[in-house]
Amino acid sequence: MCTAATYKTKDFYMGRTLDYEFSYGEEITVTPRNYEFDFRHAGKINTHYALIGMAFVSEGYPLYYDAVNEKGLGMAGLNFVGNAVYADVLPEGETDREQVAQFEFIPWILTQCASVKEAREKLSKLRRTGTAFSKQLPTAQLHWMIADKDACIIVESMKDGLHVYDNPVGVLTNNPPFPSQMFALNNYAGVSRKQPEGTFADVLKLDAYSRGMGGMGIPGDLSSQSRFVKVAFTRLNSISGADEKESVSQFFHIMGSVDQQRGCCEVADGKYEITIYTSCCNAAKGIYYYTAYDNHQITAVDMHAEDLDAKQLIRYPLISKGEIRWQNK
Repeated sequence: MCTAATYKTKDFYMGRTLDYEFSYGEEITVTPRNYEFDFRHAGKINTHYALIGMAFVSEGYPLYYDAVNEKGLGMAGLNFVGNAVYADVLPEGETDREQVAQFEFIPWILTQCASVKEAREKLSKLRRTGTAFSKQLPTAQLHWMIADKDACIIVESMKDGLHVYDNPVGVLTNNPPFPSQMFALNNYAGVSRKQPEGTFADVLKLDAYSRGMGGMGIPGDLSSQSRFVKVAFTRLNSISGADEKESVSQFFHIMGSVDQQRGCCEVADGKYEITIYTSCCNAAKGIYYYTAYDNHQITAVDMHAEDLDAKQLIRYPLISKGEIRWQNK
């Protein structure tokens, strides 16, 4: 599945992993300010904030997995299979809420909102529908993280309605619903970055028999609940310098704590989830960094190096194959 997280040093960063058994052909996609969005039920927007993120472009439309806008607001959509429920489309005039299909939720928010506060206001007037993009691309069951430098929220559409939660840990994975993921952290209240102390029983003298025993008890499997706990612990205890290279490097190390290796998570006969890509976007500067499963060299695209007043999408294919840097040849 997937993991998303935020990170803050001098600047604010947001990114995610995409863990799946195959790729749709994702591309780093810049949507300039004058690209026309024709929302299925909410009308057209001709001029808006520019976006950068990872998307599958179909019929000229950017289906964003994660993105950040030029104001520093970011979003990521992650699988929420079995729990996500969307509303039916109502005829015009039967609702005073804006009806937005799940596949266009990221651009609908990021083209219009400069902050989490503004996004909250939009969400209060939202009716999210299960409208599919096409017959070939049916409705995806997702939930979303929305974050800026000051706040982070989770948005979940479920059978009992639309839920918006504050996210104090800056992490999201998949199932269970976000309140359950947060509650599970109580099981690890005693985990520490420090060497463990012998508190098992007064009658036993137990020793920390090795260096490097900080974080003892943190789960290491690939389930979404375990990934949530591991990345939350790693992120909240992370220490790095504040400059760009150290901050970006540290973010990739945080996300690397839940990398999925081919062969370890079989989702069908002979099919295995892998971490197809990991992203890290400097939301303040609009720089999108990423690595791929077979390319751990960090690659970057700067949205401000493009013509952000253009009308057409700017697309860069994922560089999926890396090179070995020889030092003696």
